[in-house]
Amino acid sequence: MNTENPGFKKRRLSRFTVFMGVRCSSFPIALPLVLIILLFAQGCTYRFFDPGKKMIANPEVQKREPRDVYFKSPDGLTLHGWYFRAKEDKGTILICHGNVENMSTHVTLDLWLIDAGYNLFIFDYRGYGSSEGTPDVKGIHLDAEAALETLLFKITPAKQEDIIVFGKSLGGAVAVYTVVNSPYKSRVKALVLDSPFSSYRMIARERMAGSIIWWTFQYPLSFLVNDDYSPVKFIAKVSPIPVVIIHGDSDPIVPGHHGRILYNAALPPKQEWELNMHGHVLSQADPATRARLLNFFEELKRE
Repeated sequence: MNTENPGFKKRRLSRFTVFMGVRCSSFPIALPLVLIILLFAQGCTYRFFDPGKKMIANPEVQKREPRDVYFKSPDGLTLHGWYFRAKEDKGTILICHGNVENMSTHVTLDLWLIDAGYNLFIFDYRGYGSSEGTPDVKGIHLDAEAALETLLFKITPAKQEDIIVFGKSLGGAVAVYTVVNSPYKSRVKALVLDSPFSSYRMIARERMAGSIIWWTFQYPLSFLVNDDYSPVKFIAKVSPIPVVIIHGDSDPIVPGHHGRILYNAALPPKQEWELNMHGHVLSQADPATRARLLNFFEELKRE
């Protein structure tokens, strides 16, 4: 039996007649819309992150003797990274990984770089692995800033003039902003982006467009996404640092047009490598692209 006071219920419903400047004429339609927007507004940032706290043991990783590196973000969180010293010292690569799990799973795709003679520093954003905090768009960019500074000034024997920043998927967006806005930009030798998206807001809108639930609300809800750090806004300022943008022509996670948008927005020197492959973050899995990357790294030394 419903014992609620009808007058109170009427007053309560009137609160939902106007929301975010949109007047609603029918409560049964308005309430689901309001609830969806409220839920999305609280969770829209989180939708970019799927962190894992458990570090996965891998004998191939341990065989290369990672050194634990703990460092502070600008807002005081303790972050965790691994530094691998190669037998040769051809240069040092900073890895900004993607949005899922943590560096213990991502680094398995990067071990070949160590074997090829490159020192490697990979770190976990806040909320990932052993790093403190909870991930958010602004925060992970602060973390990458701290990682670059740590690599340059606290980790030896990293060659300050030979730092290559390598960003993958979400890490591609992070890498662009970090290189452009770092006071140590001049010490970055090159920027490599694998399967990057061009805009936080655009990729969120496209992901919602593929959902029956979110399709109707993709445009209004996408404006709740923080787009301040989107790489398309900054990539032109990477120049004169060389940038390589790698993307597949059949990427189910980040469509290839994002790579083309970034390439068109970038200034020389720039390269676009479009791979005729299905998948996401493909450079590590394709032997031909690995060889091409190593050739590119060697060319940097001759410049």
